[in-house]
Amino acid sequence: MAHKTSTQSPALTHIDAAGEARMVDVSEKSATERLAVAEGRVVMSKATLELIVSGNAKKGDVLGTARIAGIMAAKRTADLIPLCHPLALSKVTVDITPDAGLPGCLVRASVKVTGPTGVEMEALTAVSVACLTVYDMIKAVERGVRIEGIHLVEKMGGKSGHYRA
Repeated sequence: MAHKTSTQSPALTHIDAAGEARMVDVSEKSATERLAVAEGRVVMSKATLELIVSGNAKKGDVLGTARIAGIMAAKRTADLIPLCHPLALSKVTVDITPDAGLPGCLVRASVKVTGPTGVEMEALTAVSVACLTVYDMIKAVERGVRIEGIHLVEKMGGKSGHYRA
């Protein structure tokens, strides 16, 4: 586990000296390979999960649709999060695994880029939108579905190095 800690107070990089929001200047940073992995889960009843797994959900292929939605969301992160840089992503994967133990679905996104800034927000956005898509496709069957635990699992590359939750 590689956590980077600092003895100084952390600074908010998106706030300037006057307290105004700003986009961080990354023009002086080296372009390096960067990877981020995020996870979340969608918790539901066993009956609803069975509908998803059997392919009998009224709106169609829940997992396939959510996977595509997550990939599309990663590519549009800069349009959704005001101070994110638009990035030319080199790889996005979204895996959604049914889990009878929850019951529900585990959602995991991995995003890769070679550039001057990381892709944590793209991975988190992919997971969030994939989870929301699962919810949207099953809400007519079960309104009490919960989206939980969206978090960064790992990031590699850049000056801050390797982080693993």
